Amino acid sequence: MIRVLIADDEPLIRAGIRMILTSADDIEVVAEAANGREAVELARRHGADVALLDIRMPVMDGLAALAELGRAVPGVRALILTTFGERDNVLRALRQGGAGFLLKDSAPAELIGAVRAAAAGDAYLSPAATRHVADSLATAAAAGRDEEARARVAGLSERERDVLALLGEGLSNADAGRRLHMSEATVKTYVSRILAKLGCDNRVQAALLARDAGLGT
Repeated sequence: MIRVLIADDEPLIRAGIRMILTSADDIEVVAEAANGREAVELARRHGADVALLDIRMPVMDGLAALAELGRAVPGVRALILTTFGERDNVLRALRQGGAGFLLKDSAPAELIGAVRAAAAGDAYLSPAATRHVADSLATAAAAGRDEEARARVAGLSERERDVLALLGEGLSNADAGRRLHMSEATVKTYVSRILAKLGCDNRVQAALLARDAGLGT
């Protein structure tokens, strides 16, 4: 079972998310929090696998909670709940180690899929908002991060850059394997090696770095 914590200051939204997630037979909602501080405490107490964090919460917002979760409960994978108007905050969250983001009006199947992806160690970027994030990334790259990113990936082998480019496109290990005619296990080995070489904590950070470096589409 995937143990999930829901953190949102609106009870109706928490109730709706709980109803959707508990309809899946492999997901269990173990706790609900109304603010970021509660989220950190409950994640530690209940041993959650995935935390769904709203960005705008009282006492401690979602970004602060994400940073605190990384220190206090490093095993938790955090998914950020957002709206289009908060895309800059989403970028900050992803660079801080968030496992991905999705919109609050996402379809139930997308929400369940995002939780499963996060629990499996994969990144999840909401298709409906990826274009907006990509626009922000392009702007940020123009400010100078692209050169640093290219320098970092220069030490990778050609095959490692191929795999990294597909991470930047958001492909799973299985999909990347099919594209490169490699087994999923081989791709997973490459991903682990790439993360170590680049000093990235997870696939999301590597994918953002790939985009900054101009890899992928």
